Amino acid sequence: MKKSHISLTETEINRIFDSFIEKKVLVIGDVMLDAYWRGHVERISPEAPVPIVHVYNTEYKLGGAANVALNLKKLGAEPIICAALGEDYEGEIFLKMLDDSKINHDGIIFCKARPTTVKTRIVSGKHQLLRVDKEDDSQITDKESAIITEKIKSLLETADLVIFEDYDKGVISKKLIEDTVLIANQLKIPIAVDPKKRNFMEYKNVTLFKPNMRELAEGLKLDIDIHAPISAIDGAANTLKKILKTKNAMITLSENGVYISGANDDGYLIPAHKRDIYDVSGAGDTVISVAALALLANVPIDVVAALANLAGGLVCEKVGVEPIDRENLLREAKIALGNHQIGNKLATSL
Repeated sequence: MKKSHISLTETEINRIFDSFIEKKVLVIGDVMLDAYWRGHVERISPEAPVPIVHVYNTEYKLGGAANVALNLKKLGAEPIICAALGEDYEGEIFLKMLDDSKINHDGIIFCKARPTTVKTRIVSGKHQLLRVDKEDDSQITDKESAIITEKIKSLLETADLVIFEDYDKGVISKKLIEDTVLIANQLKIPIAVDPKKRNFMEYKNVTLFKPNMRELAEGLKLDIDIHAPISAIDGAANTLKKILKTKNAMITLSENGVYISGANDDGYLIPAHKRDIYDVSGAGDTVISVAALALLANVPIDVVAALANLAGGLVCEKVGVEPIDRENLLREAKIALGNHQIGNKLATSL
């Protein structure tokens, strides 16, 4: 196993981050509203053995593909959300939040027969007591899919990058993937994918495919987990690339970091940084956002993985779904990527 060293100057790191500015990114996928009911518990209900929560604050955050868009916006890019909302009160809240965040929603469609996805977390102190989900994860109708596909085709004409953020909530279909990938490849627009189970094997001919280890194992029907030997992970990644004809595969390994395999089958394991982890919610959204923009900056794949890994760890230090802070990531990148060994390169013969 060969050692790989990443050593970037401050000027080179600044150039990477500067390249993110104003890049137009289509974020296609499932959006949701994350609601937080915060309160305190003083007694148990006399009606049932459950705590009574006195709610003193209600907070809403952009979730799912919208959190990817928010991460991109914080990094300086210009995201455009392509997704579906219900014609309901929560959909109105969602749109207002997009406007407040100055996120373009020209790709949004509205569905009469389905609600806006809302995940409500009831929290006391630092403890989540309950989560209540309001959603319809059935496939949107063919008519609705055709409308959103036409929006995507029009928006692709000026896009620099496409990100599929798939949460299996019914917006993304096989045909939508095929139509979008075909046009994006014709226009030479890079495509990054954060998959889920339903469409896992439909994402063919993309630039970057980023499952977590559980999704990889389910997708390829392998008995493998984050504790598997690195040679097994390397073999699974290369199998995935051959089946899907994708250029780069990046697998997130939870507390073990990130693994990435590129077009030349060079594999890199980027270990996780030691941090005080409070909440992993939304970390995958941050990872795909940073990785996709770094890939667009035409940097080596180990640098792509290192930046994404760094960003994912940083957002886990916060409670709740929080986007990455650009200046914090830039500062940490200058420390982590400057003359420090951060990865192990696998021999291509593995």
